[in-house]
Amino acid sequence: MQRAINRRRALLGGTAIAALAALGAGVAFAGLGGGGDRTQDVREAIQGGKAKNVIFLLGDGMGDSEITSARYYHLGAAGRFPGIDGLPLTGEATTYSLIEDAGGPLHGKPNYVPDSAATGTAWATGHKTSNGRISTTIDDETLPTILEKAQKAGFATGNVSTAEITDATPAVLDSHVNDRGCQGPADMANCPQYAKPAGPGSIAEQTVDHGVDVVLGGGLARFEQKVTGGPDAGKTVLDQAAGEGYTFVGDAAGLAAIKPKSKGKVLGLFNRGNMTLEWSGLPAAHPASGPQVCTEDNRESKAPNEPSLEDMTTKAISILDAKARRSKSGKGFFLQVEGASIDKQDHAANPCGQIGETVAFDKAVQVARAYAAKHPDTLVVVTADHAHTSQIIEEVDAGTPGLQSILTTKDGTPLFINYATVAPGPNASQQHTGSEVRIAAEGPQAANVVGVIDETDEFTMMARALGLK
Repeated sequence: MQRAINRRRALLGGTAIAALAALGAGVAFAGLGGGGDRTQDVREAIQGGKAKNVIFLLGDGMGDSEITSARYYHLGAAGRFPGIDGLPLTGEATTYSLIEDAGGPLHGKPNYVPDSAATGTAWATGHKTSNGRISTTIDDETLPTILEKAQKAGFATGNVSTAEITDATPAVLDSHVNDRGCQGPADMANCPQYAKPAGPGSIAEQTVDHGVDVVLGGGLARFEQKVTGGPDAGKTVLDQAAGEGYTFVGDAAGLAAIKPKSKGKVLGLFNRGNMTLEWSGLPAAHPASGPQVCTEDNRESKAPNEPSLEDMTTKAISILDAKARRSKSGKGFFLQVEGASIDKQDHAANPCGQIGETVAFDKAVQVARAYAAKHPDTLVVVTADHAHTSQIIEEVDAGTPGLQSILTTKDGTPLFINYATVAPGPNASQQHTGSEVRIAAEGPQAANVVGVIDETDEFTMMARALGLK
């Protein structure tokens, strides 16, 4: 123990001291956790009935360890995220997928470590599937999604992500393919039966054909590919979108200029690939990188033309709210918002990137909660799809396996982050893990997150809240 304390003292010298001066190290520890009686608050939060709107926010790969490291670094040990940590009802969700072993003894058995396609299919459809599948069963049958059911019932719909909008999480809501890689018309090698004209097309084509009211994220390159079959053959998917009534925007200024009361649908694609990270810093290494303080203006300095997740969430809610108010159906809206690169930077063993995306995700959650505060008939759900590899450990030295980084936190103490599911190497990608993930909620039906549930129960809860069959 004394060795660890001495190690921490040593780490607070030199560059770390200068970094602390920039951050401001003072933290009041009195009242850790609040200490108040929340009985009445929780009692008031428990309500059944129907919701007019559902806002489902997902931090990809945002396991409990990822939330905790972001909190410790950005807010200090006594801090709490206003969005992620502020919801009154919480539980844990199991995340396993299925093994696809056609004709074999393991077909349909649990796979304890899932990917975002299988977990997305679970919460979006209420059914388990195998890794890599997008809203299809392990026997290649199409599964109707919560967004499709909401559309059919007259709800406005939206889909927002900081990844390519054709990536697994957003794709599970408006697409059906056997392989998550089939994102554009030129990417269909593993999904020939889904290609147009005989099939529904790639994920990008299906996204447009589904007519989702607001689609915002990255992935422009997929939509610049040319359609290979059907009435739009030879045109790009962007051309297809224009023909189906979409207004296209490609930067933050264009998104800001969209008036919520404008008629028609909105397609915003702000990067050819995944959107730019909010923060930057040294990747984990062996021996450990750091001590370091993250650079917090990476997107603002490198890609000021890209909107933040907070901006996209704000605009999506305003457009969907206005559309729902104009609708003769009297229905509200369903919106999915993904903070995608928490996962992607966990894979890359990049703690600053990962933490910055978690902080940005919390800002989007705050937007949703602010809307729900004025519209209490809104169910807000905040969760992750699967757990990931980053761990907070006691200290690091030359004998610690894996990759490590030392971050200097808001408290002025070192935080040791470790990535050790894959051996260090130039192309190493850290792995998902099979742990439960947090789920939290407020609004009608939110009490159904309490305890330990499965991701498939999230579909049932949202469908019940919206009165969908």
